[in-house]
Amino acid sequence: MHHPRRNEAGQQVPITEPSSPTGPATWADPNAVAVVVPDGPMPAALNGLQIAQWGAVPTDTAGWERLAAQAAVTEPVFQVPAGFKAAAGVVVLEPDGRVWLVCPTNRFGGSAATFPKGRPEGRSTQATALVETFEESGLHVRITRFLVDVRRSTTYTRYFLGVRVGGSPADMGWESQAVMLVPRQLLETILTSPYEKPIIEALAEAGAP
Repeated sequence: MHHPRRNEAGQQVPITEPSSPTGPATWADPNAVAVVVPDGPMPAALNGLQIAQWGAVPTDTAGWERLAAQAAVTEPVFQVPAGFKAAAGVVVLEPDGRVWLVCPTNRFGGSAATFPKGRPEGRSTQATALVETFEESGLHVRITRFLVDVRRSTTYTRYFLGVRVGGSPADMGWESQAVMLVPRQLLETILTSPYEKPIIEALAEAGAP
């Protein structure tokens, strides 16, 4: 099968081992892992907030920067160590205690699941975090605070905490073959990469968004 969204070159993206969605009841159960695949069915609302396609997605860097500026948070200076590339992402929390994860298409980078993140490409860290989270998860999020900086295999990634304010995970871009909603207590079971451990630890220390 192919992803319903094409990549930046306009090419179809094959999915060699498709993910399996979960049933409707998992979205309402705060102790369950819920999974949606591209264009898959979603409930009309989750935790009292509508789930619907984001109709006012910024279309350029300036638009993302304006969006980031509307709810900018204080963050420390981002000093990327030599030999690493900068990246930024958001750990998105739901009021029911669960956390949003993305499943990279064909386990890109060796990850079955991870937090959304990506390279700046000329954007600020907060604008980067917003656009990458939308592209990989379909979610419109609001950043609430700085979380942690983490050395990964090739990147030094700044993570923010955030909350969902709109969008639909079924609208995930081609880089993700599924989006998951996972109870906090199961994060260490699902996120097996050692690069995720400091994020989980920082999340535990941070508490609520």
